Amino acid sequence: MSHAKPLNLSAVLASQSTLPSQPRALALLSSELLKPQPHMRSLTQLFSADPVLAARLLAMANGPAHLMSQRVNSIPEALVVLSPLQLRQLLNKASPGVDRASAAGWRLASFWRYSLDTARMARALAMSVQANASAAYSLGLVHGLGELLLQQADPATAARLAELLEPFHPQRPQVEMQLLGYCSGQICAHLARQWNLPVALADSLQYMHQPLEQPAFEPLTGVLHLAMWRAGTRALQWSDRKLAVSFPAEVGLALGMDIDMVLRQASIDWHAGAEPDVRF
Repeated sequence: MSHAKPLNLSAVLASQSTLPSQPRALALLSSELLKPQPHMRSLTQLFSADPVLAARLLAMANGPAHLMSQRVNSIPEALVVLSPLQLRQLLNKASPGVDRASAAGWRLASFWRYSLDTARMARALAMSVQANASAAYSLGLVHGLGELLLQQADPATAARLAELLEPFHPQRPQVEMQLLGYCSGQICAHLARQWNLPVALADSLQYMHQPLEQPAFEPLTGVLHLAMWRAGTRALQWSDRKLAVSFPAEVGLALGMDIDMVLRQASIDWHAGAEPDVRF
C-alpha cells in the first residue's frame, strides 16, 4: 500500500496554530484572570502545567513589545513582564485539546504527563549541577512540542512512525530523521526561534537529542537530555536492565552524574498519583 509523502518541515511549522492546551488549565486561568488582582502563584502553577500555554507565554514575553528588555527564560519571569490584559489575550487565542486516541495510539493526557515529568526532572537535575533550574523547567515542559505538532499536522506520518518506534523512545529521533529528513527536536528548535526565545533555550532544543555535538557543551542541554531519557523510559515502563543499557553515560559524565545519581533524583521528582502510560 502506498503512503502519502510526509509533510516537509515548513509545512509542519505552518500549522502551529493548531497546538492544543489542556481545557482544565484554560478554564482555571480564565477564572483567575477575571479577578481584580490575579494571584501570581496560581498563574505560575497553571502556566507551568501546560506546554503550549507556557510556550505562548514565553513567546509573548520575548515579543517585539519587549525587545528592549532582557530575554525571558522562565514562566515566573514572563508573568512579571506581561499584564493581565495580555494574558487574557493569550488565552483567547488558545485551542482546548480533546483527549482521544489517534490512529497511532497517541493520547494528549500521556503527552501532558510526560512533559510535566520531563520538566520536573530537568529542574531537579539542573539544581544538582548548579544550572538555571527555572530555564531547565521551561525546556523540559516545551521540548515535546515538535512531536505534538507533528502529530497534529501529519497524523498519517505520525502513525507510520509509531509502527516503527513509540514517541519519546530514546531512539525515536533517528527513526524520524530516516523517514522525514528532520526530527521533532528540530521542529521545536525552529518554533523557539520563531517565537524569539532566548538563544540558549533555542540552542538547547536544537541539540537536545545529541548534546555532545553542541559546539560548546551547555549543561542545560545535557540536563534536558537526561530528563527526557528518564521521563521517556518511565512512561515506557522499562526494566532496570533496559535503563542500565540505555543510560546516556557520556552525557552523564559531562555533567558529573552517573545513572544512580539520576535515578535517585527521579525517585523523588514524580508528581503524586500519576500512573505510567505507554499510550502516546
